Order: sequence, then C-alpha cells, then structure tokens
Amino acid sequence: MKLRGPIFFSVVLITLLVAAFYPRIDTEQKDALLMLSVLKVMGQLHYEPQPLDDAFSEKVYNLYLDRIDAGRRFLTQQDLKKLDKYRTRLDDEALAGNFDFFDLSLELLNAGIEKSQRYCKQILAEPFDLYREEYVELDSKKRPFPKNDEEMQDFWRRYLKHEVITRVADNLQAQNSEEAEDEPKSLEVLEKEARQSVQETYNSWFERLRKIKRSTRLSYYLSSVTNIFDPHSDYLEPYDKQNFNLRMSGRLEGIGARLQQTGDFTKIASIVVGGPAWKTKELNDNDVILKVAQGDEEAKDIAGMPLDEVVQLIRGEKGTKVRLTVKGNDGATKEVTVTRDVVVFEETFAKSLILEGDTPEEKIGYIYLPSFYGDYENEDGRNCSKDIAIELEKLKAEKVSGIILDLRNNGGGYLNEVVNMSGLFIEKGPIVQVKSRGRKPEVWEDVDPRVQYQGPLAIMVNNFSASASEILAAALQDYGRAVIVGSKSTYGKGTVQRFADLDRVVTGYDDIKPLGEVKLTIQKYYRVNGGSVQLRGVVPDIILPDNYQFIEIGEKDYEYPMAWTEISPLKYNQKVYKVNNLDKIKTNSKKRVQESPIFQEITSYARVIEKQRNETEFPLHVDKYVALSKAREDRAKSFSELFEEVFNPKVANLPTDLERLRKEEDESSKARNEEFVIGVSKDPHVKETVHILRDLIQLNN
Repeated sequence: MKLRGPIFFSVVLITLLVAAFYPRIDTEQKDALLMLSVLKVMGQLHYEPQPLDDAFSEKVYNLYLDRIDAGRRFLTQQDLKKLDKYRTRLDDEALAGNFDFFDLSLELLNAGIEKSQRYCKQILAEPFDLYREEYVELDSKKRPFPKNDEEMQDFWRRYLKHEVITRVADNLQAQNSEEAEDEPKSLEVLEKEARQSVQETYNSWFERLRKIKRSTRLSYYLSSVTNIFDPHSDYLEPYDKQNFNLRMSGRLEGIGARLQQTGDFTKIASIVVGGPAWKTKELNDNDVILKVAQGDEEAKDIAGMPLDEVVQLIRGEKGTKVRLTVKGNDGATKEVTVTRDVVVFEETFAKSLILEGDTPEEKIGYIYLPSFYGDYENEDGRNCSKDIAIELEKLKAEKVSGIILDLRNNGGGYLNEVVNMSGLFIEKGPIVQVKSRGRKPEVWEDVDPRVQYQGPLAIMVNNFSASASEILAAALQDYGRAVIVGSKSTYGKGTVQRFADLDRVVTGYDDIKPLGEVKLTIQKYYRVNGGSVQLRGVVPDIILPDNYQFIEIGEKDYEYPMAWTEISPLKYNQKVYKVNNLDKIKTNSKKRVQESPIFQEITSYARVIEKQRNETEFPLHVDKYVALSKAREDRAKSFSELFEEVFNPKVANLPTDLERLRKEEDESSKARNEEFVIGVSKDPHVKETVHILRDLIQLNN
C-alpha cells in the first residue's frame, strides 16, 4: 500500500512536547534534541516499540558499523577495539544526548578514508600481474574487517586489481568481436588504460566521501536506531538536503524511478509503472545502483555520492540514454540501458486481452493490473476498482469462460481500492483487518451486495506482489473464490507506515529547523482468517517455477523484520463461486510443469542464479576471469532466447479496444499495445495459468 492519500490515512497532528522555550542551541544540543525526538516518536507511535536496553544497543552498534563501512574497506579490527566499549552503551548515550561513540566512529572512518586513498594511489601506480593465481572475496558478509593496516592494504590491492581486470576483460571481448574495427591493443596497453580509468574513478569517489556532511552521517546513525524497530522505519533528512523520494524523471522526462540512499549506496526505492525503467523489465525495487554512464561514455562509480548528485547524473532529456550498473536481488551485477522518456501514465492503468483456446468458442479473459491506483482529487480521476469493473464488463460481453487477474510485480496502492475491487467478485463481507497498537482491529469490508463477475477466476502473483496485492490475493484465497498461482510466496509486507514531521514534534527552535521526518510503522494488517501477511506473504495454491525460487526475496530478506503474528478470525463466506477439486487441479498442473521443457529450463537457470549469488569470490587471473565472465553472459543470453518462443499464439485485443486503437493518432500508444500483446504471447506462466483455469472450469462443472 502506498502511504499517502485521504482515503488510507486520516492526518493526525503529533503533539509530543519534547521541549519548549529553550534558548538558542549549538550543534551538539541540536543533535541531542534530534535523537530524543526520534526516540519519542518511535516509542509513542511505533506499532511495536523496543526496550532501550543493552541488547538494543548492541543491535544498533552492529547495524551502524555495517553501514558506514559496508565494504569493509576503511576500518580495521584495531579500530573496532576502540569502539567496542560502546557496544552496550548506545542506549544510555541516546537518552543522555551524548554522541561520543558517533563522533569517534567518524574520526576513525575519516582516518580510514584518507589512509585508503593513499593505498589506492600507491597500488595503481604500478602494473598488476594479470596472470597471478589469486582471488578476491567481494561479499563483505563473508569477509571480516581486516585485522590491521597491512591486511587492509592487501585487500585494496586485490579489490583494485578486480576493478582493472573487469575493464580489461570487457575490452578484450570487444576487440575480439566480429564488429571490432580498430586494431587490437596489447594486454599491457589495456592494463595501463584500465588502471588510469580506475584511478580517475577512485579519485572522484574519495573526493565525494570527504564532502559527506556530518548531518548526513548522523542520518545513517539515526536510521540504524529506527531500523532496529523494523526495516521500514527510517529517519529522513529534510527534503531540501536529501531529496528523499525525488522523482528521477525531472519534469516528467527521465527514467521514471525513485531513489533512496542507504549508507554509501543508492538504491531504487520504487519504479514508476509505465515509465522507461519499468519498460526495461530488468530493474526492480531495491536494486542497488553501482555505476552510471551517459550514452557511450565510461561508467562513473557513484558509491558515496550524495543522492542529489546521483539524480542529476540519471536525469536527462527525452530520447537520450543512460546506462545503470546495478546489483539485483539475485546478487548478480548487470548493466541496463534506459532510454529517457516522458513517463506514460496510461500504462499504469488496467488493461485486458482475450486468450483464445483450442476452439474459437473457448475464450479466457486476461486483465493486467500494475498497481492499485486512485485519483481522489479530480472528479474525472481514474480509480483501479472502477477500471477493473469496466474491463470485467467488456470481457463478459465477449462471453469468456474464465478470467485471469495478473498482479505480478504489483507493489500495492490504496487500501480502499482493494476493498472495492474484492467486492467485484463476492457479495459482501470483510476483506482485511487493520490493527493499530493497543487497539482492536478495524475491519475493512465490502458492503455492496452486487457481484460484477461470478465466473471462474485465477490470480497471478510473484515475489514482488506486495501489500495491496497481497490483501486481494489473501482475501479471495480465504473465501475460496479464486485459485492463486505464482511464486513460492508474495513479498510479505504486512505493515503500514506514516511520516511524522519532527518540526511538529519539537515546539519552538525555529532557528534549527527543519529537523527532518521519521517514517515509522504504525499498523499491521491481517487476513480475514486471522493470519498475517507479514514475513510469510501469501503462499499460492499452485506454485510455478521462476528465476528466484531458490533464494529469499522480500520482507524476510531484511534485517530485523517484524514477526508473523495472528489475531482472531472473522466470520466470512460467499456463495458466488467456490473453487473445488483443488487437489486434482494441483496434480494436473504439477504434471504439466514437470513435462514442460521451458519450466525445466527456468528451474535449471534458477539453480544457476542461486549458485552465482553464493559464488562471490572472483579469480584475478585474466584468462580465468574472462572465461567466467563469458560463461555467465552466454548462460544469460541463452536463457533469454528461450522466451522468444510464442507460448500463447492466440492473444488478441478486445474489439472495443481495437476500435479505439484504430482511431488513435499517437503511434507510440499503438506500439505500446503491440509490445503488451507480444509480451503476454511469450509468457509461459500465463500459458500454464490458462491450463489451470481450464481445469478449474471443467472440474467445477
């Protein structure tokens, strides 16, 4: 669910009186006031407040150190010994407004940055032996902080050699390709050019690190405190400093995504459905952006770069290209080219197709819903529940035998739209329970007895179906109204957040404002059967293989997620359409999947992704690295080519939509529709869901 809008939340003024009529204060006093304000907000408003004790302190200590030096490149174990005495004191420091630990950590961090820059300059001044048999471990979770300066310097040598060798490998492959026109360069020349490139990159990077303000570092520390409560509770610097939630699209021209900064890293907080980033089908929420390149220029490392500078790099005029090097949920790194464009909001809306069966009389309706959108400010604004009702009527007019509702990659939206949409498939009844701290659950229910569609229904979900999508899937699963088909579980975010403006928390002190905001979890939501969506997500009735089936994705992949809990179930029933013979439907699907070559390939590639995610130690021998890199690229290319096959040959627009498209003067709209139709035709998961729906129809009849 999106956390804004008049329907979901009633705005409540926070009146925590932290302080009043204080005289003008200095930076240290401001920091103390800021910490106290954050703790007050979390303690009084968070759904599940944490005791501020030694255990809490130790969690903050570990999380903060992991974030300020996530790559284990600046601090040594000798440095950590100087900080270790604070391990169980941070709760006491926070309540006392003391920042001795934080100040010492910055002192050691800055010294480590200066030291590391000297190492880099010395290391890159000499050629690397590209045939030396050695390796580098790039997953810092598997690599402890270096014991001393000598061990740190050796890591930097390996790390920088890896940076050089990746560039050399790319250039070797380029000049050995059939398209190469220039004379090939020797390995010595390529190595020297790569070292110079790495030196320039890291000079800029260290310069940016030195410019990071104390207030920004403090925000990382404060977020380490709030994240112990749960991963969705954060401290945010004032908007004009941090530009949190800034659209990279500029004046609606860009790539259509939102960024968030965590420590030295910039990640994709959310992707605007219908925008250029969304169209690539290669970028996802929580992808970490490592490098940015303009057009054909060399990529620039953005680690440590302030968020507003990253946004400036990614923004650009319509038609220009930007290349993003990202680390995805599968742990793999890839480069994605995005063509900047005006964000096409029409693509955020629901749309439908007809999937014809073996005979002209057999038709399956298909509805794609990218988000639970709603426009409550304009009289003619579009809401997804109304749009879905329209699509259902269009499909009913075509006399479809059943309908597939596709909620894959749908990250959520407005809660009341979920309730209204659920009501299209049942008479009336409870849809979801929303519980605030210390209060009885509030039941959101459909009160309209009308039923828009009474026939067989299948709902498609995946790992990235979250929040509102999970509520709809859970409700119709509990009612026995639909077969849920998809990944091993949905995302598992069963919590609700709200922003608290600290300027309202603190009375007076206008000279030190703005103080920023706290985004905190204030509610949990529960299924009508009493179970939570939190952490576990919605487990589909029928699970189909996908690329991520062997790795953890979603809420369970966070540190300190809130637990799965349950409350009392509600009374609920519906008499519209019951899914019967589910065991037989599952058996039939399992047999088809086992005999399907494409699903066998998907399972095989999922094992490859699992293996690659775990293989984080890379060879620093040029021949071995080139071989490894090429093997991975070939596997990825071979797998992507499998989806050029048409699995659903009889996909068509509805007659009413075809008529509208014929009159459409905008050629881009026609092109987007063609892309949509082709995408569904090449989707093996849609094909299997059609088979599942056919079984449901036949067995229920």
